[in-house]
Amino acid sequence: MTGTLQDGSTFTGQLSNLSTSVVNGVLQLSGTITGTGLPTAGTTFTAPIQDLTAAGTGCSVLDLDLGPLHLDLLGLVVDLAPVHLDITAVPGAGNLLGNLVCAVAGLLDQNGPLTGVSALLNRLLTGLGL
Repeated sequence: MTGTLQDGSTFTGQLSNLSTSVVNGVLQLSGTITGTGLPTAGTTFTAPIQDLTAAGTGCSVLDLDLGPLHLDLLGLVVDLAPVHLDITAVPGAGNLLGNLVCAVAGLLDQNGPLTGVSALLNRLLTGLGL
């Protein structure tokens, strides 16, 4: 990889010891950068990969599909056309209800979905020797 140091000079180096973790709902990549212009032991870093709690992303709350329904209850006839109901909560600044529903929707998740993503990425990074 190539990059620019704080003094404006450029360097060439490589990444090693890569791993991922979840910190405050944000998937993070950590590792070591070694190369020209850096300490011999390398420089450790941590950088966000993606903030899944950022505004614009949503939490699926309910996805319900009902087929056509015909009921005849002692002379009261009810006909229902097919229905598709999709409820998504969108968290973010000023979205009080979206923030609340997303938080409640994730309460039953054991360690949340990002923990699984992080574990998968760590297995991939280990398999690639990074």
